[in-house]
Amino acid sequence: MSRKQTPVVGFHHCSLIVADTGRALEFYCGILGLELDASRPEMAYKGAWLKLDAAESGGGSTCSGGQIHLLELPNPDPVTGRPEHGGRDRHLALRVSDLDTLVSRLEQASIPYTLSRSGRAALFCRDYDANAIELIGPQA
Repeated sequence: MSRKQTPVVGFHHCSLIVADTGRALEFYCGILGLELDASRPEMAYKGAWLKLDAAESGGGSTCSGGQIHLLELPNPDPVTGRPEHGGRDRHLALRVSDLDTLVSRLEQASIPYTLSRSGRAALFCRDYDANAIELIGPQA
């Protein structure tokens, strides 16, 4: 099958549902080190936008200018009945420049994680709302 040219040109954002924006920011800004994007307009619901910067992505495919949108809803996704290993669940994969630093931060915050079962330098964890996050090291 020949590859057709696509009008899709890149990644813009991924929205994640959270129960408490402040607590979610503790995870995404405090542990992962993402930066709050102040360009989020006033909306009818609480939430936050976070910047993804490809400058320190560690190579490979990047998402320059992309964002994570946190959407605070009173009825977030259920946290029970989800696969223990985030790779078997819907998840957001982020390329990181220093996986070891993030492992230390996750451990300090007592956030469980599992290593990628493929042998790559990657791990899976969940935020405080059970959203699965894959962190992929630069050598993966």
